[in-house]
Amino acid sequence: MNAEITLAGTDFVQRFSATRRGARLARRLAVQQLDAWGVPYGSELSDDVAVVVAELAANAVLHGHVTGRDFELRVLREADGFRVEVSDARGERRPELCAGGPAAAEGGHGLRLVAALAAEWGVAERVVGKTVWARVAPGR
Repeated sequence: MNAEITLAGTDFVQRFSATRRGARLARRLAVQQLDAWGVPYGSELSDDVAVVVAELAANAVLHGHVTGRDFELRVLREADGFRVEVSDARGERRPELCAGGPAAAEGGHGLRLVAALAAEWGVAERVVGKTVWARVAPGR
C-alpha cells in the first residue's frame, strides 16, 4: 500500500492494495475524512458514503484486480455532497447491475446498493483501467 495520502482541501486520494483488507481500510479512511470535513460518524450521509465506498472498493478488489496493481479511492467534496471514485486496472471488465433473483442470492447486489444511495453513478475510461464513480448527496 502506498503510504501517501493527499488532502487538498476538497479531495481525499489514496491508493490501497487490491485486497479485502485494502477495501476495508478504504471505507474506514473515507469515513474518517468525512468526519474531518464536518460530516459526523454515524450520520446518514457518512453511512451512505461508507456503503458506496465499501461496495465500489469490493468490486475493484473482486472484479478489477490485476496482480501487482492497487486500486485508488478519491473522495471529492462538492457543493451538494460528495463524489466517490474508485479506479482499478481492469478496463475491459465493466460493472453491471445484477438482475436479482435466486441466482444472485449470495452476491451481486453491490451496485444495486450504490444505485439506491447515490444521486447518480457511472463509469469513466482511463488510460489504464476504469473509474467507477457515484455522487452521494444529503437526503438523496
